[in-house]
Amino acid sequence: MNAPIAGPPDPASARGPLPGYLDHARIGPLSRRAAAALTAATALAGRADPADLDRLFALGDAARDSAARLLDARPHEITLVPSTSNGLFTVAAALHGPGTVLVPRGEFPANVYPWLRFAGRGGPDVRLLDPDGPRHISPDLLRRHLSPDVTALTVSAVDSLTGHLAPLAALKEILGPDRLLIVDAIQGLGAVPLETDAADVLVSGGQKWLRAGWGAALLLIRDRCGERLAPGLGGWAGVTDPFAVRHPAPSLPGAAAHLATNPDFPAAAAIGAAVDDLLGQGGPAAAGIRIRSTLAELLDRARRAGAEILSDGLAPRERAGIGSFRLPGHASDSVHRALEAAGVITTRRDEWIRLSPHTSTPAAAVDLFAEALRSLARRTTRSHGDTRVGTTGPTRATTTSTSTSTSTESSTHPKAQAHAHAPTSTPTDAQESPCPTS
Repeated sequence: MNAPIAGPPDPASARGPLPGYLDHARIGPLSRRAAAALTAATALAGRADPADLDRLFALGDAARDSAARLLDARPHEITLVPSTSNGLFTVAAALHGPGTVLVPRGEFPANVYPWLRFAGRGGPDVRLLDPDGPRHISPDLLRRHLSPDVTALTVSAVDSLTGHLAPLAALKEILGPDRLLIVDAIQGLGAVPLETDAADVLVSGGQKWLRAGWGAALLLIRDRCGERLAPGLGGWAGVTDPFAVRHPAPSLPGAAAHLATNPDFPAAAAIGAAVDDLLGQGGPAAAGIRIRSTLAELLDRARRAGAEILSDGLAPRERAGIGSFRLPGHASDSVHRALEAAGVITTRRDEWIRLSPHTSTPAAAVDLFAEALRSLARRTTRSHGDTRVGTTGPTRATTTSTSTSTSTESSTHPKAQAHAHAPTSTPTDAQESPCPTS
């Protein structure tokens, strides 16, 4: 028996996130415009008038058109899928072997499992690449591993721990026109400008930096590579005549050929509204200036408190909206709890604390963060004269975060070792290390 549906939300919850919310890389709370679009579309779905249903269905086309403007693409090159993971599985099912797809070690698991699952089932083999210092991928690293069997590189536009911004244009130049550049853009789209022209395929959900919630993701498949991707998961919604006498019917043109079924139309309305909102406020370039500026202030306050910053080895142009730090002599779970108690919401990944502000982050968040670190230092000093809290060193993946989020991204999933202490050997296939370290 299903649990009863909860009553109306507490009025306090309607005010939006806490002033100290610095966790948009995990969950971007719905923007007002996206929330309004979602509510309006849900109301349409609750009526049986055919005209209302036509309006509801049209929201999917409108979202696609808005995404085309954002990604500098043709509308037919874009379709809507349920999530980033679903989009990546769709692409993995479409990319047939033989060949090898390169996957940087430490990628978020959503960009690892699709390739592992289809390797040996008609898809290309998988080769994991060790990160290049603080960079999860670099042109030099790609060049060293670009053997004749390589048919594709799949990479996050922004690394989910270090905040490293992948040089997509340089990577595509090395790959050339005959190899695919597949981009998981969820940690960058809406936060900073991305070199989206370089991506042959791009996938991004809306629940992080776009602040559009769950249920819809953008899947871009450029015309230049469309013939190389068979509609492996394409279902009845991806064909010209779904009610044909004989199947399969011819596929729809463009990215729509990969649709398994209709999109979630209210979610489509929300992500379309979120993209329109982003474009109306100056687009990714304007958002990136504000987000990077706030992040720089936060990391500067952490440095003053004696923190080590994971992204300090990166040039400014290589940094996106994510920054991670740790306090030597302080256990990360203690730091995470202290920040949360002060109203500063972050994600903990092993020994690192991840910060990810947004354009909506108020200036007060920086002061809250700085005061929380000062309070932690004062409590530590008073504790029997001992400057340690807890134990030093990395914690284990089994440690449980204090966050109550239901995001699919774990707030304690270890990844730092892949960046701070990359092994010198590189496996030649996925079987040597089946589990990612993100």
